[in-house]
Amino acid sequence: MHSFRYRNGHLYCEDVDLARVADKSGTPVYVYSAGTILDHYRRLDAALAPLDHLICYAVKANSNRAILKVLADEGAGFDIVSGGELYRVLAAGGDPAKCTFAGVGKSREEIEYALEQRVYSFNVESEAELAYIDRIAGAKNLRAPIALRANPNVDPRTHEYISTGSHENKFGIALDRLATVYERAAKLRNIDIVGVQMHIGSQITEAKPFADAIKKVAPLVRQLKSKYGIKFFSIGGGLGIVYESSFASGSLDWWNADHGTSAKHQLSIQQYVDAILRPLRELKLRILLEPGRLLVGNAGVLLTRVRYIKRTGQKKFAIVDAGMNDLIRPALYHSYHEIVPVKEPSCRASVSDAAVTSKSTRLRLATARQESKTEKIDIVGPVCESGDFFALDRQMPELRECDLLAIMSAGAYGFVMASNYNSRPLPVEALVRGDKFALIRHRQTNEDLIRGEIDPKWL
Repeated sequence: MHSFRYRNGHLYCEDVDLARVADKSGTPVYVYSAGTILDHYRRLDAALAPLDHLICYAVKANSNRAILKVLADEGAGFDIVSGGELYRVLAAGGDPAKCTFAGVGKSREEIEYALEQRVYSFNVESEAELAYIDRIAGAKNLRAPIALRANPNVDPRTHEYISTGSHENKFGIALDRLATVYERAAKLRNIDIVGVQMHIGSQITEAKPFADAIKKVAPLVRQLKSKYGIKFFSIGGGLGIVYESSFASGSLDWWNADHGTSAKHQLSIQQYVDAILRPLRELKLRILLEPGRLLVGNAGVLLTRVRYIKRTGQKKFAIVDAGMNDLIRPALYHSYHEIVPVKEPSCRASVSDAAVTSKSTRLRLATARQESKTEKIDIVGPVCESGDFFALDRQMPELRECDLLAIMSAGAYGFVMASNYNSRPLPVEALVRGDKFALIRHRQTNEDLIRGEIDPKWL
């Protein structure tokens, strides 16, 4: 569930009118709900209560320092994939002793930095990396805590770009090689074997791939516990969020409704934990989870304003001020993001409409829906690429110039993947807590675009 809903015809994040945020910051602007992030974290934490566990937020999903601080203050650990992400965590007050360092291509500088900061574990992706970490740790007279990443060769049934647990992916070590590589690790003087890790992919919307992967890896985990005394088993992240019908998913009624066999109804946190809890309890180890999108995805929106309405033959376009450089997911993955007007169209029933009992009110709402116009329209940005779109042939309420729109479910892999393509300044970010909001990143200026560039001094 999330904290975005209509009130009196205006879209709110928690108790803040999003139009007020746009007026203060300009558009495009990312807006995040601290309450939603904490709600998701606490639901997951509570569901895992029967286990000794640590939730390590995947920083790559959204790395703004203010977001990291919200989670650090809650006691979260962090899953990092670069030295820069470790630096961000430390700047936000996070504990390096709760950080696991993943990634297939760690540099010498990153490994040294993580060793100095005493991270909880390095997730090792290859035999070559294991040897490299051993040499670097030896040169610093330190011992590196490691967990080998198992590749269980399980189909996560997700987009091919975010699948990580099959033999065709670059991640991890094949399950049938893992015992041999652990034997090699045990002989290295500067390595401490502390755990085993796996991660099969992202935006997974059913429990079976998670359960299958745990079932495949669990026998090896038991062997490693007996032979090397490992302390933890990290099962990665990957639990998907609601993109279609994301606005409605902010209501408990939507989660309780029967959507039929053809509906893409979302896997809940409790259903996910119920599917994996029993085999994990039997291991009697600390369990690490590395959720990212789950915690922040539905906690954020991208606000953008319509600049122009354009008609060409049979097509109609709403050209908005956000572009693929601000949110690349639709262009990169053809991902679906629900888009809603910040000013409620008369055809839309608010979340509270289901509770309306007045016959006259119901009739008024029904009449308004019938009279309201909808149309198919492409919602596109100003970037000079045909792939610069947020929605194609989307059925929308009639849009006009200057309308403010909210692109939903933009809290994960949004700003973190933004760029300066077309020399466009990066957008603002804002965080909402209750009835207050704060800017947590200034909009870049044109001067910022060339900062760091220097005139050539030929060598």
